[in-house]
Amino acid sequence: MSIAACLLTPSPLSSPSSLTITPKFPTTFPLHLHLRLSSSATCLRHSRSSPFLTFCAGGDGGDINSNNNNSGGGGGNDENGKHRGGDDENAGDKNRKEAMIVLAEAGRSTESLPKDLAAAIQAGRIPGSVIERFLGLEKSGLMRWLMQFGGFKERLLADDLFLAKVAMECGVGIFTKTAAEYERRRENFFKELEIVFADVVMAIIADFMLVYLPAPTVSLRPPLAVSAGAISKFFYSCPDNAFQVALPGTSYSLMQRLGAVMRNGAKLFAVGTTSSLVGTAITNALINARKAVDKTSAAEVENVPILSTSVAYGVYMAVSSNLRYQVLAGVIEQRILEPLLHQHKLMLSAICFAVRTGNTFLGSLLWVDYARLVGIQKAHEEDTAA
Repeated sequence: MSIAACLLTPSPLSSPSSLTITPKFPTTFPLHLHLRLSSSATCLRHSRSSPFLTFCAGGDGGDINSNNNNSGGGGGNDENGKHRGGDDENAGDKNRKEAMIVLAEAGRSTESLPKDLAAAIQAGRIPGSVIERFLGLEKSGLMRWLMQFGGFKERLLADDLFLAKVAMECGVGIFTKTAAEYERRRENFFKELEIVFADVVMAIIADFMLVYLPAPTVSLRPPLAVSAGAISKFFYSCPDNAFQVALPGTSYSLMQRLGAVMRNGAKLFAVGTTSSLVGTAITNALINARKAVDKTSAAEVENVPILSTSVAYGVYMAVSSNLRYQVLAGVIEQRILEPLLHQHKLMLSAICFAVRTGNTFLGSLLWVDYARLVGIQKAHEEDTAA
C-alpha cells in the first residue's frame, strides 16, 4: 500500500507552545494526516517484552533511560537522585519491571503465582532473577510441592541448592558425629556407647534445623499489623542470616544483623534443648534395659542427667552452632563460593559438601570438649578413678 503525499500548510493561529498543521484537501484520493504536537507529556509504551511496562517522558527533560522512574514536569528528586526514599522507590520500580519482563517472556501473569510472591512483585521487593529461579524450580514436582510451604519457598528462592545442602548435612551427620566421638574417646568408645548414642540422636534431630534456620531467605512474609510492638517490628525486619546478601532495594543495618544472630540463637536453644531431651530420654531407657539384662553392668553405667544435658546442649547450639552455620551459609557459601562457581553447580555442590562435612566434624569435637568442660560428661578414666 502506498501513501500519497499531502500538501500541508501551518495554521496562522498556532501558539508558540503548540504547532498545528492543517492539510489542504486536493480533489484526488490521497490519505491526509492531521498532526498536532504539544508540550504536554507524551507516553511511550515499551512493547518489546511486556505490555505492563510504561515509560513516560515529561516535558522538562524526562529521560526514558534514566533510573528516575518518577520523572515528570519539574522533577521531584534532587539532581543526583541520592535521597534514600527516592533510591528505594527507584529500586522497587526496577525490581517490578524486571519481574514483569520475566513473566511476560514466560507467558505467565501474576495471577498464576502464589499470592505472597505476587504481592512481593507488586511491592517491588524482589527482582527478576528471583522469578526466574521460581519458574525453574516449579518444573520439578518435588520442588513445586515443597514451595507450598512458606519457609521452604523463601529458602529455595534464595538458594536453589538448599535442599541438596539439607541432604548433605543429614546424610553425613551420623558418620561424622560417630567418627568425632571415636576420635575423642578412642578405647573408651564402646564403654561410653550410651553417651555416644545420645550425641548421635541429638545430632540427627538438630542437623536439619541447623541448615534450615540460618539459611538465607527471600522474604515473602506479609507486613506486620500496625498494633505490633516495637520488639516484634525490630525482629521482623531482621534477616534470617546475619551475613546474607540483601536484595536490590533492601538493606540491613548492623543492629538488624545482630538481631538475626540473637533471634536464631533463641530458636536453636529451643531446638537443642528439645532434641537433647529426646536423646537423653532414649539413652536412659537403653541404659535401664541393659541393667535389667546384665546385672554386672549396673554399677558401671549411670543414667545421663536429662535436665543439665538438655540445657547445656541448648546453650551450645545457640552459641557455637549458631555462629558457625551463620558464617558457613552467609559468608563462605553465599558470598564466596556461589559468585565464583554459580555456573558450575556440580563443583559448587562438591565443595559445599566438603565444607559442611568439615564443619559438622568440628562441631562434634567442640561438643565433646564442651560437655566435659561443664561437667555433664566425664571420661571413662575419671569415672574409674572415682
